[in-house]
Amino acid sequence: MNSYLIKNVSVLGAAPTDLLLRDGVVAEAGPGLSAPGAGVIDADGLVALPGLVDLHTHLREPGREDAETVETGSRAAATGGYTAVCAMANTSPVADTAGVVEQVWRLGREAGLVDVQPIGAVTVGLAGERLAELGAMADSAARVRIFSDDGHCVADPRLMRRALEYVKAFDGIIAQHAEEPRLTEGAQMHEGEVSTRLGLTGWPAVAEEAIIARDVLLAEHVGSRLHICHVSTAGSVEVLRQAKARGVRVTAEVTPHHLLLTDSVVSGRAELGSPALANNWSPAGAYDPVYKVNPPLRTAVDIAALRAALVDGVIDIIATDHAPHAVEDKECEWAYARPGMLGLETALSIALDVLGPEWDLIAERMSRTPARIAGLTEHGHDPAPGTPANLTLVDPAARRVIDPAESASRSRNTPYARMTLPGRIVATFLRGEATVLDGKAVK
Repeated sequence: MNSYLIKNVSVLGAAPTDLLLRDGVVAEAGPGLSAPGAGVIDADGLVALPGLVDLHTHLREPGREDAETVETGSRAAATGGYTAVCAMANTSPVADTAGVVEQVWRLGREAGLVDVQPIGAVTVGLAGERLAELGAMADSAARVRIFSDDGHCVADPRLMRRALEYVKAFDGIIAQHAEEPRLTEGAQMHEGEVSTRLGLTGWPAVAEEAIIARDVLLAEHVGSRLHICHVSTAGSVEVLRQAKARGVRVTAEVTPHHLLLTDSVVSGRAELGSPALANNWSPAGAYDPVYKVNPPLRTAVDIAALRAALVDGVIDIIATDHAPHAVEDKECEWAYARPGMLGLETALSIALDVLGPEWDLIAERMSRTPARIAGLTEHGHDPAPGTPANLTLVDPAARRVIDPAESASRSRNTPYARMTLPGRIVATFLRGEATVLDGKAVK
């Protein structure tokens, strides 16, 4: 089907109208449209959003295809309403050369479900010792503009400064995993009352906050662009607030799980940042590794600060940190489990809980701003005549119980199992081609 007529859809919550998708763009918009030969979608009660953009996705290929591939991760992304994702560099081999980032980019094009934009490593092998081939990756077919050692902090301040200076030449971005490693040796979860009670070594909030404070000063000194990955503490919010007030070129993301799940779920208690979602839900059990993530789940106080910062713009975007893992890496003792959670298929539901049906704000935090940060010019456009037909249709009235077995991802490590979440993605379109219809991927 090369054209679709979407009938009676509400664009960003406005009055119902029709959208005609043809030749990769929104060809027409307005009530009462007709288009002989086009596929007709009855969108009564549905909301049209610009296709979602994720700045932080782990697709695992090359190297860990048992956990995820570019194709299966792309399918999960499309099912979650995404039309573009940025693939992190901690693959095997690491995406620290032009050859590897081009491989990931081509695999994304072959899958054809979302646009896959590789993120390059900052340092060779993520080892934090010498800069990777930043210029070669920037000049490659993948046109890399964001670089991150995510999973590892660029802890050496001299190396971090050099990286910021290097990417400034082409307006690139260093995306930092903010974790002072000397403060988190052996850490298993957030340092606090719960970790003490459970006997698990704590990951202190200051380990994140200290690196963010250092790096905003370096970015301010160099005049370069800095992005902070998965902000998780109230203290980090205040550091970012002050930096933005000074005009530092810093942006920040928060994950869905850091907006909802408290460290108490590690002890088997259903304490969430949203009391409404805690009703009729209980965690998988104490010490369940599905809740192990880096940075760790924090306190209710941190969640409240993160939610407020997302609304007022101190935190710029929601990014999933979608981190699929093979069964043996999660169904094991807590200490040996790998950190990470699935996120692509449930992110919009968490956003609806945090922001409510504020569709313009959701579009800003999950599409327009991440597309702008990443330089993805075809994405982040509200559906209107002449714009690329990258969009998603949402049923805001739907409620769904999360079943890991139904995930489009190759992995099953969702922390939301058995939770009833609001909203459902009904359809997703990439350049006018349906990638999801009736909630299911069509490829």
